[in-house]
This record gives sequence, C-alpha cells and structure tokens, in this order.
Amino acid sequence: MIPRLRNVLLRAPLGLALLGLPALAQTTVTLWVHAGPGPEAQAYAASVAAFNQKNKDIKVDLVKLPEGSYSDQVNAAAVAHKLPDLLDFDGPNVYNYAWTKRIVPLDGYPELAALKGELLPSLLHQGTYNGKLYSLGQFDSGLAIWGSRKLLAQAKVRIPAGVQDAWSRAEFEAALKALKANGVQTPLDMKFNYGIGEWISFGFSPLIQSFGGDLIDRNGFRTAQGAINGPGAVNAMTMLQGWIKAGYVNPANKDDACFVKGVCALSYVGHWVYQDYKKALGADLVLIPMPKFGSRAVTGAGSWNFGISADSRNPQAAAKVLAHLMSTPEILRVCQANGAMPGTLKALAESKEYGPKGELQVYVQQAKAGISKVRPETPAYPVITTAFAEAVENILAGAEPKKELDRAASKIDQNIEDNQGYPVH
Repeated sequence: MIPRLRNVLLRAPLGLALLGLPALAQTTVTLWVHAGPGPEAQAYAASVAAFNQKNKDIKVDLVKLPEGSYSDQVNAAAVAHKLPDLLDFDGPNVYNYAWTKRIVPLDGYPELAALKGELLPSLLHQGTYNGKLYSLGQFDSGLAIWGSRKLLAQAKVRIPAGVQDAWSRAEFEAALKALKANGVQTPLDMKFNYGIGEWISFGFSPLIQSFGGDLIDRNGFRTAQGAINGPGAVNAMTMLQGWIKAGYVNPANKDDACFVKGVCALSYVGHWVYQDYKKALGADLVLIPMPKFGSRAVTGAGSWNFGISADSRNPQAAAKVLAHLMSTPEILRVCQANGAMPGTLKALAESKEYGPKGELQVYVQQAKAGISKVRPETPAYPVITTAFAEAVENILAGAEPKKELDRAASKIDQNIEDNQGYPVH
C-alpha cells in the first residue's frame, strides 16, 4: 500500500473499516440543562455544537428541560439511578446532592481542579462541601435594584454612585414615598409574579441578613432557632409588610413588565432581566446597589452550576465536556445571553458589561466588597427554602411575622433532627 494512503486510512474510522478493523468507539456524554426556549438555551446549543465539532471521540447529547419541573425530574432520575453524565442545578442544591451522593467530587480530574484558582470566591465557596469541590459555575448571580433615571429624577431621588454610598433604609423608604407622591402607581417591583419558590429565598433572605438574621445558624448548621425567627428576621419581614400596607409594592402583581411599562420605578431583581430592561429603557436604565436596610447591605450570590453525576458511566469524558463549558469563550457566550457575571477572573476581565466602565459594574463592586452571600451550605437546604417560602407567602397575606417564622424554624429543626444532623459520610 502507498504509505501516504496508508496513513490516511489508519487515521480515519472509514479507513479502519476498509482494512477490516473495528472503528474507534465514540463516547456519548448526556448533558441536562434547565433552559426552555430563549437565548440561554441557544447559547448552550452553540457550546455543545462547538465541542462536538472539535472532538470526534466524544459526542455531547444536550437535553434542555423546563426550569419549573427541572428539580423534580432530577430527583426522579436520581431515585431510578438514571441521572445524566453531566447536569446543572441551582447553587444551594450542591450540598444535598453531594450528601446523598448524587454527584461526585471534581478534585480528581486535573482539568477541573485547575479551575479552582480561577473561580470567583463566591463560586468556589458555593461549589465546595466537606472540603471537596463538587460543582463549577459558569457565572455568578447579582441582586440589586434597577431604576428608571427619568422617574427618579422627576421625584428628586438621589441615585447612589456605588456601593460606598448606598441608600440607607430611611433614604430608600423616602424614595418610595416620593415616587408614589409623584404619581408612580407602585414604586417597587419585587417580582412576586415569580411565585412562591426559590426566588423567595434568593431575593428575600438578604433582607433578614441585613438585619443580622439568617435562614439558619451557620455556626454548625444545627438549628434555625434564633436565626430565621430572631429579632432581625422579624424586623425585616415587618418592614416588608409595611411596604405593602403603604402601597409601595403589589404582592399580587402578575405582570413581569410593570417596570418596563413605567408602572414601577424600581425593580428589585437580579442580573437576568438586564437584556429585556436595556432594550426597553435604553440609556434611562440605571443599576442601583443594594441598600443598607439594616446595619449592612447584603445581596444574594451563587447560581446554577454543573456537576458530574454518580450515575455517569463516562466521568472522564464528562470532565472534558465540563472543562470546555468552563473555558472563557463559552462562559462569555452564556453570560452574553443571560446577563450574568462571568464566573472566572479571566472571563470577568474580558467582559464588556462587567468591566470597570460596564453597566453591570455594581455587581462586581458588591462581590468584591463582601456584600454577596451564598445561600446556606447544608444538605438541609431544600427544607430550609421551602419552609421560608411558606412563611413569606403567609406574611405577604398579612400573617404575623414572628408566628410564621417560628413555624419555619420548627420545620427546619425537625428535619435536621430526623436526619441526625446530616452527618458527613
């Protein structure tokens, strides 16, 4: 055989078949993501296409599932031991998934362990349980207040220049009063249209943390008593009730567009609305740092991230796919779609929106100032978030805050007791 032809044949599966030899097997990695139709889903499809084009020995099979039923589908697959090789999940689920051995540590994969030094501190914190790295996030979240420059100017409301001169509670409430007096129907949008789910814990736990409370005592994670139902938490929820009674916020709002329509002048929400808000308001859009409702400002941190399941038959291949997703081009691709803060230092440095003069720089300031706080790093989190959401739902309807928070504390402590304090395996 001509040497050149021989080399070509031996490099290609078709050539192997012609020689009567078996073709090289292609490993399939199944990837689940929580993404319905939209830019983020398109970004993941593009990421997978880029990987499949570069890697002929591994094929990624992307499965996009709706967020509303995503956790239920993950739980059902875990019970049946049919989880995909690679999946994403919301940040605080890391600890329960690790404790129940649904996901595996990533430290043993060199291409993933090497990323630890590049991750934002909040994401490294979020992905670590019992001293081991279990998840990697392409992006971090940001929580602050979006505002309409025009409506704020008309009401003569000061716009903070940055986190160093954030509003106090008194100034924030004075702004709400001034906006309403100036004709803004409901000055503050708090995304109650999202329903009673994870948004409640992500969005409203910073309120109680600002007053010194928390969803659980993080010193050992053994009890919620005195944290979720202590004076700080009660003060925060009483404050929230006050805003509702004053007509500053509508807890029954079903319209996600009240801010872009000008019905609201301020929108308390995360980074993910950036593209829609920018399209609607243009240069009139301003991002305002989290106010100091209590003694300090606190904002949510952490977001959806990736892990390798314990059911994976191809963890090495899954690790290679995850390393691809964590590369700078792929991080910037998905962040461009969802407006999130890039999850590595390198990607952050290359981001236009989050750079020193970027429109989303407030999120970076908050992260660097230690204002951002991840949700409780405990396997008990699913019960914590459910109990807190139920309490907030009742408080919004007018129930007495202390009573509802006491009930939440009891539910959480009972779960911890039922699981013997969630001992580390």
